[in-house]
This record gives sequence, structure tokens and C-alpha cells, in this order.
Amino acid sequence: MQTPRINWALFITYTIASLAILIAALVSPAVRTAAPAPLRDVILPPPKPVTITLLYSTEKEEWLKEVIPLFESSRIRVNGKPIKIETDLMGSREMVLAVMDGEQKPVVLSPASSLQVSILEDQSAARYGRPYVVTNDNSVCRSVLKTPLVLVAWEERARVLWGNEPPGDLWRQLHDDLVNPQGWQAFNHPEWGYIKFGHTNPLGSNSGLMTILLMSYDFFNKTSGLESGDILSNMSYQRWFIDLETSIPAFGDSTGTYMKDIIAYGPSVYDIVAVYESVAIENAENAVGKYGALRVYYPPATIVSDHPFCIMDAEWVDDEQRQAAAKFIDFILQPEAQQLALDKYGYRPAEASIPLDGAGSPFLRYQDNGLRITLPPEIDLPDGSTLNTLLDFWARNIDR
Repeated sequence: MQTPRINWALFITYTIASLAILIAALVSPAVRTAAPAPLRDVILPPPKPVTITLLYSTEKEEWLKEVIPLFESSRIRVNGKPIKIETDLMGSREMVLAVMDGEQKPVVLSPASSLQVSILEDQSAARYGRPYVVTNDNSVCRSVLKTPLVLVAWEERARVLWGNEPPGDLWRQLHDDLVNPQGWQAFNHPEWGYIKFGHTNPLGSNSGLMTILLMSYDFFNKTSGLESGDILSNMSYQRWFIDLETSIPAFGDSTGTYMKDIIAYGPSVYDIVAVYESVAIENAENAVGKYGALRVYYPPATIVSDHPFCIMDAEWVDDEQRQAAAKFIDFILQPEAQQLALDKYGYRPAEASIPLDGAGSPFLRYQDNGLRITLPPEIDLPDGSTLNTLLDFWARNIDR
């Protein structure tokens, strides 16, 4: 029985088309998915992945360890090529200095806060004639997680200082308490010694910079408009600031370390520490049954660590990497990744549709420890020049 001529014609046409697609796929990975599966997988080499180098702050390491494999297994492609994420982690301030010095050349930079992005924008524009990042450009720089700066304190001692809530002039009052040579004796508790407060080194840690920024705003009794001139020309502020900071014996490098130390060693080491809300949540279970109740307190004006993911505008980043980086940021803003950040790691999602009071939320679980869903008003972030002035002032007068 002879094969109909039309069947032969179709077979030949299909064969020619398949070979053409295979040849095209050799040239362009974007055509690969159109190639016949058996021949494609046997003949065609796998396309080289688009590699994204991600330099990120240490606080979100465990969350990223979970979401990056989910992204890489999702089969999201750029021009038919898979996307591979290579990571490195640093302190937020440290990574800015490393990029400025050329020691790090990431495709995506993610410090703990836009404060650091603003500093990098200012410094790179001044040194290289154009900014490596643009803080307010949502097409290349997007906040992914949120967590405010809070004070964690032993409840018994905090109530002696503040009652149920910190006062409106929290930082001014804390200054007076810290520099008082009587220490806890002034509150009829000489057995507690001196009042012990801790925050990280602002030259290396984002939470330290956030802390001294809140202090400065509180001194000037405002929540916006801090300028370099305020820091450099107001002698009363300078004396007040130096007195407060020199009352702190040492400044650590890691926000997480402060939380672990206050839990491990109790009020013999710290009465109060400034940490991220997410760090307090992550360690809440470890504090149970230690040295009494450990409680979260919100300053009267707050500042939020917003964990921006910023695609670098630099000569070492090509168009495919920019496209791949944008797809990765889209992915980690999806509900699955955002819900994981909330439920397991205590971050406030950047995705507004995810409620903070849903089932399993740590904000319900630990509300008796002082956690609250509604935040105090946020301060405005100063420009990079003002932030650099504040850091320089701290380095000249406090750094040790």
C-alpha cells in the first residue's frame, strides 16, 4: 500500500520546519521552547543562564535562602535563558563602601534601608558623575520587606522609666537618664546599677544609623526637614548628642547580636536595646522564662527599614541582567514569598493586600509583648548629603 503523496509532503514539511527551528534554537535560546522536545533535549545544549549577583544585608538571609530556590525552580526565563541568583551578604553600610571602592559589583543591591541607597546615590554621583542607584525610581528600586526600629526592654525597668508607654520626648528623657551619675539610684533601685542602653555602630550597621537619626529628629522636635546645617551649627545639639552617645560603653556590629545578648545575659548587660521589630519577633520565644518579661516599645516617631532591592545602573550590568533582576524582584513581591516573610520571619510585607492580623500572624501571637500593627508617624528620610554629615559627625566625635 503506497503512502499518500500528501502525507509525504506533510512529513517533509514537518521535518524541514523542525530542523529550521533546531538551527534557530542553536542561535537563539528564545526559540528553544518551540523545538520538538525529544530532539531539543538530545541535540541542543542547555542555554547559558543569566546570572544575577545579589548583594544583600544579613538580616534577611534565612528568608532569601528559602525564596531563591523557589524562584530558580519556577522556570522563569529571559530570552529563553534560565536565571541564576548568586548571593553575597554584608552589613548595609559595609556594602555601600564596598561598591564605592569597586570591591563589589552586584547586579542587585539590597541593604536594610533606603537610607543606605540614598547615601550610595549621593556618593556615586559625586565621585563618578552619575548615580549607581536612584532611590525614588520604582522601576529599578523597590521595597520588598518592612520592619520599624523598636526598643526592646525588660518590662519591669521600662515601667520604672516610662510607665506604660515611652514619653513623647523619649530620646531627650533617655539622654537625661543615661548621663545621670546616680543611674537607677535616681529611681530608688540602686541594686540595678547604671542604666544600660545599646545600639549598633552606625558606620557599619543600618540600625545604628536609624537610631541616631531618630535621636537627632527628637532633639529638634520635628519629623522632617533635618539638614546638615542642623548638625553642624547647633552647639546645644552637638553637646547633647555627644553626651548621650558617650554614655554607651561599646557599639556592636550586628543588630541580631544585641537581641541575643539581652536574652542571654539579661539586664546585667542591657536594660534597653534598639533593634528591628523583625529581630524582636524572631527571638521572642527565646526570651520566655529568662529574666522576666521582655517587651517591645515603639518610639513616638518611627523609622522603617524597607529592604529595597535596587538594580544597579552601572557599566557591569547588561540588559538581560536588568530584565532578569526585574523578574526576580517581581517574584519575591508575590504573596507566597511575602506571606513567608511575615509568618516565619516577622517582616511586614511590602505587598499591602496581605493582612498583618491573619491566622498565624506573629503580630497576634506576641501582642502581649507589646507588638502593634499600627505604627507611630514616620520621619522623612533626609537626603544623602545630610546622612553623610550625620555619619561624619558621629565618626569624628564618637567612633572608638
